[in-house]
Amino acid sequence: MNKAELVYAITQKTEMSKKDVDLVVTATFEAIKEALKEGEKISLVGFGTFAVKERAARTGKNPATGEEIEIAACKVPTFAAGKTLKDAIQ
Repeated sequence: MNKAELVYAITQKTEMSKKDVDLVVTATFEAIKEALKEGEKISLVGFGTFAVKERAARTGKNPATGEEIEIAACKVPTFAAGKTLKDAIQ
């Protein structure tokens, strides 16, 4: 499901217009992105938790040449599904 399909699904479940739903979905994604950028954790009870983890620098191998390369440390977004969500998809 992409963003347009998500917007359509929400419009089918609510009486909101497609334009309004698109604004809400876009604002939600932006708010999550900004919070993660600030290092905050977002916990949505019954759904899951978005967080940022730091990956340490490490040595890897170039798959084409086999040459060892240094992979820089970086921050990556993570999502951990909550129990209610896990149970819903079983």
